[in-house]
Amino acid sequence: MRILVLIFLLSLGNRMSAQNIQGHIRDEEGNILPFATILVKDTRFGATSNAEGFYNIALKPGTYTIECRYIGYTTSEKKIELGDKSLTVNFDLQIQRLQLDEVVITMNGEDPAYEMIRKAIRMRPGYESQVKAFTADVYIKGTMKLLSFPDRILGRKIPEEDKKEMMLDSAGQGIIYLSESLTHVSVEKPDKVKMEVISSRVSGSNSFGFDFPIFLDFNKNNVNISGNMLNRRGFISPIADNALSFYRYKFLGSFVENNRKVHTIRVIPRRKYEPLFSGIINISDGDWRIFSCDLLLTKESQMELLDTLEISQIHTPADTNIWQVKNQVIRFRGGQLGVVMGGTFVNVYSNYDINPEFGKKYFGKVLVAYDTSTRKKSDAYWDTLRPIPLELSEIKDFHIKDSAQKVRDSIRNSNADTSLTRSMRPVTLKDIFLGGVNKSYKSGKGFFNIQNAGLLNQVQYNTVEGININPSIVFSKSIPKARQRISLITDLRYGFSNRHFAPWAGLVLSNRGTMSDGSFYNNYQLYIAGGKRVSQFNKESNLREDLNTVTTLFYGWNELKLYENYFFKVGYRQSRDNGNTFLIEGLFEDRMPLDNATDYIFLKKFTNRLTPNYPVEALPGQFTPHKAVVLHAAFRFQPGQKYIQYPRYRMRLGSKYPSFTVHYYKGIPDLLGSEVNYDRWEVRVNDEADLKLAGLLKYNLNTGGFINAQSAFIQDFKHFNGNTFHIAEDYVKTFQMAKYYQFSNTSSFFTALHLEHHALGLLTNKLPVIRKWNWHLVEGINALYMAPGTGYMEVFAGLENIFKFLRVDAVMSLQHGYKPVFTYRIGLGGLMGDAISIGRLNKRSKIINPW
Repeated sequence: MRILVLIFLLSLGNRMSAQNIQGHIRDEEGNILPFATILVKDTRFGATSNAEGFYNIALKPGTYTIECRYIGYTTSEKKIELGDKSLTVNFDLQIQRLQLDEVVITMNGEDPAYEMIRKAIRMRPGYESQVKAFTADVYIKGTMKLLSFPDRILGRKIPEEDKKEMMLDSAGQGIIYLSESLTHVSVEKPDKVKMEVISSRVSGSNSFGFDFPIFLDFNKNNVNISGNMLNRRGFISPIADNALSFYRYKFLGSFVENNRKVHTIRVIPRRKYEPLFSGIINISDGDWRIFSCDLLLTKESQMELLDTLEISQIHTPADTNIWQVKNQVIRFRGGQLGVVMGGTFVNVYSNYDINPEFGKKYFGKVLVAYDTSTRKKSDAYWDTLRPIPLELSEIKDFHIKDSAQKVRDSIRNSNADTSLTRSMRPVTLKDIFLGGVNKSYKSGKGFFNIQNAGLLNQVQYNTVEGININPSIVFSKSIPKARQRISLITDLRYGFSNRHFAPWAGLVLSNRGTMSDGSFYNNYQLYIAGGKRVSQFNKESNLREDLNTVTTLFYGWNELKLYENYFFKVGYRQSRDNGNTFLIEGLFEDRMPLDNATDYIFLKKFTNRLTPNYPVEALPGQFTPHKAVVLHAAFRFQPGQKYIQYPRYRMRLGSKYPSFTVHYYKGIPDLLGSEVNYDRWEVRVNDEADLKLAGLLKYNLNTGGFINAQSAFIQDFKHFNGNTFHIAEDYVKTFQMAKYYQFSNTSSFFTALHLEHHALGLLTNKLPVIRKWNWHLVEGINALYMAPGTGYMEVFAGLENIFKFLRVDAVMSLQHGYKPVFTYRIGLGGLMGDAISIGRLNKRSKIINPW
């Protein structure tokens, strides 16, 4: 602790030698006022006090007027003379005394705040478009702290070693994330943005932090916070065009600051569980612009993830009659499963230029750019740069965690092969049979990795093989210098009833295009595989073997249909950092039918439900053995991609346009005894459209057909994913009531549409019980047309976000010549449900289906 205090004092000493003005901001009773705004009048200099109310500004000797602003308190000014020594200038702010003597009450008794808000609403579009372009520097400091951390989560005891690594105290409290950065922002309306990260640091990490300023513009009708993570609909501004329909207002009084009269208005949501703010907004008289605001979001604002989020903004003149945000403070708090977390993100804006000149090619596809020196700044650089002094706890966090990171880097870069292995937990029987194995070992200058799912997780049951076991092991060797990885996949499958053994192996050579943080840059994958395997007739089937195991044993529904094949496959896939992906692959299969080998189920009364092992909806009987050679080419692209440009790679941020995928399949006759001869094309279009307050629209359009179908077997048909169980599958890729091979075809033309609308609280926020639980309405259609005239449709509606992860739908199917059929489906949907993968991790699929 003495060392940390010494570092703190030395940093103050360094700043003092630079003739600093420093001090504390408190109220009349001596209470700290955190994140106050300090301005040096008639200059571009300023600062923000930290959470302890301390501020620091480095200035040249001279005469200055220092202004201190804090929402709810009277602005204070002090004129100072700065010589060759630093000055301590403290501020004790008084609570704002609001004047009500000039208020005019209307004849109908309406609060005068409403007329003030109407004037602000009329002026809002002008202020939103007033600045056509600007540049600014933004200093960002982000802190997240654990406020409470239990000894157990979901019954599992948290090891003390984990708490120590997180630097938590005995009460389970401590800093878990700390970062600071400086970013140069360029904006040209309506939609051109470029952010250049000049410097960035994250405590105890070599990664990049939250270096992008969160622009919250209350002059917009809809306020988007954190990319809509908190609410996909966004939040309605207190001065939006339709704000009077959503908010009530109360005039609290007026005050005068710098000869400007400012009205203080309390913002009150008219109804609970609407995406609305509450709090204070200050509107300047005459020009009716936002002067400052302190607004709050809670669970009753339909906010997800967090319990509370408070936004404070102070606006200052950037030029004559043009005001911009000077300081923005976001405070948040939330918790789940006994873990309580809070944090603060502070943005300090400076060096505004509202008349920039951009070159024709200044704005491009790169939204955020990092320089190679971004993370290489010294402590002295940061001491000179930051407008918010570090607190002692933050200095401690940087010092200890950065030192630990240097040790880890040294170990990682050393040639001590045993250093990594020694620190790893040994493999246990539980890992082998249940949890799975995923171990990495240092080998020379690279790493060797072994992956295997738990053996018991790979035991299934079906009527073809009976009990079967299907272990797969992936051996990978990375070559860091070449940024390449070579992987060997071995797959063994044995059925205990039909006594068939199906082994195959594959080799994959790829460059390391995927970073540890999930980002992506140009990569390729060359793969080759061969052997004997058991396959579903529909290679894109969503029917899971574990689900089929349950439905077969308990209900006699053996929907899984399999065939055996000796195969050889070779392919090449290349993915660009712009999202474009090209694939070409060739497949040889010697296809052999399999028949049911057992009729064992738990309840014998359901034995009559069992069906033969071929798609009975599409075939009158079992297919004949044959050989097939198939060539498959595909190209996927999404125009309008935006990127984050890191020093060595790019990460895609997405696009406002849909994604397009083009497939072409060619069955080649006579080659290697192949008996297939067909040509099939297919185009897929999918997207998620943000409708703001109206919710979210997801769709998947699929169209194509057979140009030539002289000889196509059931494995070559166009299949559509169906579902006969009450457990729902992927909603925008599945017909929820169709049988799995009901519409398998060789039609010359087909088109399928999956479309669903997520209301995200719209309408359900009017229902007293449902709105409190934050359940959301969802509705949509699935439609199919196949030439010459086959049609099928499903209409569904339901509720999602039930307990944050469940979804329940009522579904109706419609088909010409048949009565409507009604049923229900239960699946995953909502805040956590959309992020949960219901399929098991299967490394083999990257060879079987590279898409």
